[in-house]
Order: sequence, then structure tokens, then C-alpha cells
Amino acid sequence: MHHLRPCSLLFVLGTASALATIGTQTKAPLPVKGISAVPKPAPAAAPLYAPRAVQQAYRKGTRSPDGSPGAGYWQNRARYSITITALPPARGVNGTEQIVYVNNSPDTLKSVAIKLFLNVHRPGAPRNGGASADYLTSGVHVDAFSVNGEAGPWGDDSRTFTWKRVQLPTALMPRDSVRLSFDWHYDVSKESGREGAIDSTTFFLAYFYPRIAVYDDYNGWDTMNFTDQQEFYSDFNDYDVTVRVPANFVVWGTGTLANAAEVLQPEYLQRFQASLASDQTIRVATKEDLAAKKVTRQQPISAWHFTAQNVPDMAFGLSDHYDWDAASVVVDDVTKRRASVQAAYNDSAADYHRMVQFGRHSLDWLSHNWPGVPYPYEKTTVFQGFADMEYPMMVNDESSADTVFSRFVVEHEIAHTYFPFYMGINETRYAFMDEGWATTFEYLIGTADLGKEKADVFFRQFRVGGWIGDPSPLEDLPIVTPADALTGIAYGNSAYGKAALGYLALKDLLGDELFRKSLHAFMDRWHGKHPIPWDMFNTFNDVSGQDLNWFWRSWFFSNAYIDLAVANVAKVRGGYSVAIDNIGGMVAPVDLVVHYVDGSTETVHETPRMWEANQKRATTMVRTKKTIQSVELTGGIWMDADLSNNRWPAK
Repeated sequence: MHHLRPCSLLFVLGTASALATIGTQTKAPLPVKGISAVPKPAPAAAPLYAPRAVQQAYRKGTRSPDGSPGAGYWQNRARYSITITALPPARGVNGTEQIVYVNNSPDTLKSVAIKLFLNVHRPGAPRNGGASADYLTSGVHVDAFSVNGEAGPWGDDSRTFTWKRVQLPTALMPRDSVRLSFDWHYDVSKESGREGAIDSTTFFLAYFYPRIAVYDDYNGWDTMNFTDQQEFYSDFNDYDVTVRVPANFVVWGTGTLANAAEVLQPEYLQRFQASLASDQTIRVATKEDLAAKKVTRQQPISAWHFTAQNVPDMAFGLSDHYDWDAASVVVDDVTKRRASVQAAYNDSAADYHRMVQFGRHSLDWLSHNWPGVPYPYEKTTVFQGFADMEYPMMVNDESSADTVFSRFVVEHEIAHTYFPFYMGINETRYAFMDEGWATTFEYLIGTADLGKEKADVFFRQFRVGGWIGDPSPLEDLPIVTPADALTGIAYGNSAYGKAALGYLALKDLLGDELFRKSLHAFMDRWHGKHPIPWDMFNTFNDVSGQDLNWFWRSWFFSNAYIDLAVANVAKVRGGYSVAIDNIGGMVAPVDLVVHYVDGSTETVHETPRMWEANQKRATTMVRTKKTIQSVELTGGIWMDADLSNNRWPAK
């Protein structure tokens, strides 16, 4: 049985070949004047449900009901100094690290929770899916452990999976720090998913080090198991990492390569440095260069040194035969700051020869359009693997024969830079806050790339159809349901397509200007911190100056789905009254296509505002002197579960 490897992008996505099905489709009619919703006073929206832990955070002053961090907000952080050694084709990785962990909380910590994500490979580990023999390993083995320089017991055994509580010999007081040291080793999995062996001499190293779990203001220690379905939750830390590999191996990774001159031969150092100011792709190194042993300094072991500050994680790729391309792009027009874009790949992967430019386009568009915040890091590297997965400043993507699909995948993964990394999202519990936003940006950049017609077809096919066409009760669970309690379709559709539809419906409701203002305020308030859904909901309420709880409740807190129906069309003075029933309960936008007996057609787009006063029925006035022949409801990307009641007169 193949191991289930859900990935950031493709968990609910079809095959690349399906992109070819995006073809000609009748263009959606443009809105016209003459149709308007009958205004009704909106009742005051009731407060949103908030878990008791969130209510306690308000009382303690760590978070505010307006969505801002409270006056007493705090978060812990650490400094990691790590050295690892990998000597492919041997699959063993050895590491040593020192962690200085700072307790900024008001609490006295008698223990710490340690995350060991790669123990998901151990036989018997809790995981959502099977495990092939190539996936399984003996996990992470801690060879030595100390606290403040004093060796202590670890108790490594096969029953320790992805987290472990460790008692401290002396309690860690508020505003104090503790120093932990680990020596450990593990075997790289033969079956590469989010990490592992790509081939015998190409490894992707992620989640490879023991780390201190998040201790936060509303939930305490994060003790959620990593099941290889839900994703991650990490503090913002400073890292100093050295990756030791044999000569003629190149290492790509998160952060600044601090010793490029020590590991690269002068010609290749010059190419790399030139790429940092180049719009054009520079071939820093080819497989032929590596085979000729020209690229790296020829000491037996090369120590590649990377540093990064205020990032949630580090990841590295290494190979002795991958091509290395690079360029850069201006991501901040005010400062003229450039970000490096690099690609590492098998020369046979034709799409990857274009990957640097795909990455440049992604950083440029995301920085200047949606979310419209300058890319916050110094670089991104797209590494050819199998995961279709994001990491800070890294992407691990498959190769595809369809270059349009390849661009689509890398755009989604790079969009994750903002959510969860810049924003510090708890992906494990609130996946809709990162996957949903990344899928939103995926649709918006896809519209710019492909045009609205093709982007809509693609989005409906891959992000919406599976949810709206499946009547399973699992599909209708509220999006806000903690994702660590979900599996399968209940996880996938809520995290990706449903959440993205909700954010896009909010954009439609508020309009671009107010939506952007609210989104930027949320990002300004919470980047580098740990926002939760209520911080997001309340910030949008606060900054927009609107009580949007009726909207949040429908999209994120209810079991609603999209099913609208034309209830009645009646001739009235000045035109026609069109009554629309909201059978599914979701406050979705809708287009009314009005056909007249003279053969003409008019279309208007109604935003979710039409449902604010009454979420069961809305009445729209069609002001016209013509005679209506028929009225049809179309939703675009907001697909309707039952089309049989969307037309008057009914066929």
C-alpha cells in the first residue's frame, strides 16, 4: 500500500493533464445597469462563538476583541545552532545542536515539549494513511541530551513518536532562558514526500532537527501529533546551520549562504553573485560542471553555512548532479530591494529550465498585487522533488510536462510565504488560515496568467467541484473546525477550496480597496506573531468598520453550502421582483442572467451583501420596461449544488 502523502497544493487537486480541459467556454456576461437588490435594514449580528481559551486570552490581555495583539501579548523564541552531516549515497544523517530557549511568558515552565517530526516514519506512528517499506525508518535517535550543560536522560525508544515532554531539572522562570543540547541521528527515508531521498545522491532535508514546540498564550504547549496530513506550527527563531557534505555536492537552503567564497570555486561564485542583480536567468552550474568537479572547493568535506533570523524553520536540498539556475527580481519598489530566485533540478526536467522565471513572476506579482506586500525574505529556491510543498524560502515541487501547470504549482507554494510563514499560522489546527489564503492568491494570480475564463474553469474543476458535488456530511463541517481533528475530504476541502471561496466572497462583498485595507491591517498587526481565526475575523470587522459576523458565521462557523433557487419572478411597477431562496444557507455571490422576449440579455452581479438582512430569502428588483422571458442564476466559481432550481420559468 502506498503511503498517503498529502501535500500543500495537491491534496484536493487533480492531475496536471486536467489543465488541458480548460478550453473555450461562453464568456460570462458583464454586469449592466437596471438590476439592483432591494435595500433592507440589516439586523445587528450576534457575537461569534469563541472557544473558552480565546475568551481567557481576552481577559488576560494577550489578545484584543478588536483583533489586535493585546497589551500583554507575548511569544517565546529560540536561537538554534545546528551542524548536520550527510554523505550520500549513505542515508544516515548525524546532527548536533544547541538551543537557547527564551521564556517570554508570565508562566513558570517545569517542562518543555520537544518535536521530533521524522518519527512519523517509525512503524506504528500515528499517521493518516498507510506506509510502504521504503517510507519506514527507525526514526530519530537522540544520542546525547543536556540541559544547561548537564547531561540528562532521554529515554529514546520506539514508542516515542512526533513529540515528547521533557522535565527540566530546574523550572524555567519568566523572562529567563534555558540551554538545551542534542546529538542525534536518523536515516533519510527512501520514499521522498515532504522530505527524503529524491535519488541516491539527492536529498531534501526538512524537519530534521529536534525542536522546542510552540508554547503560546491561549493553548499552552503544542502537543499535537504530526500525522503527515496536517501541517506545522512553529515559533519564530534565529538559526545558524552548517550542512556538511562531500566535495562536489551543492547545498541549497533557507537563509543566507554565509560562506559562499569558502565552498564555491571563483568562477561559480562570480556567477552566483551576478545572479543576485540579474533579471535574466544565469546558469550558475550545470550537471556537466559538477561531473567535472569544477563547482565546489575540493576539500573532502564542504561545510555550507546558512544563517536566518526570525524565521519559523529551515530546510535544505543537496545534490551532486542538479543544475543550478538563478536570477533576481525587485520586490519592493520603495527600497528597490531584490530577492533572489533559484532553481535546482535534474537537467532532464524541461519545465525547470523555465522555473527561475516562473519564480520571478510569482514574487513580482504577489509583492505588487495580492496580497500586495513586498516579499519578506531574501530569496526563494525551487528544488525538484516530489512534495509540492512549501518551506521558508524553499519550494519542493515535482516536474511536469505541462509548463502551465508547473507555473501554477510554484505560484501556490510561493504564496505560502505569507501564510503561514510571515504570519506564523498554526497550520495544524487552523489549516484554512494558510491553505485557504494560498489558494485565494493562487486563483488571483491564475486569473492574471490565464484570463478569468480559464482560471474560473480550473478553479471550479479542482477547488470547488469535489466539495459542492459531494453530499457527504463530512463536506459540510464548519471550516473553523480544528483541522487536527479532521481527515480526508473533511480536511482537504475545508482547508483549501471552501476557505478560498469564503475569502474571495469577502473580497467581492467589501470591494478591492476595503478588502486590501483590511487584509493589510491584519498582516501588519500579526506578521511575526501567532494569529488565530478570531484575530483575523475581528481585525476585518474593526478595519472595515462593519460588523461582518453574519458573513463569518455563514462561511466559517456553519454547516452551510451553496444552493440558491429562483423562488418567484413577479411583474411590479417599474419592472420585476425576483425572489431568491438560499436553500444551502451559504451567503454566496450570484449573477442574475435576465433574458427578454426581444432576444436581449442583461446580467448583474449581486455580492453577498444581498443576504445581510435575511439569509434565507433575498428579493431583487429588475427595473425594465421590457418583458422578461426567463431568469437564470449562475455562480461562477461559487458553484451551486443543485442547478435544477436555478431558472425561471423552470424547464
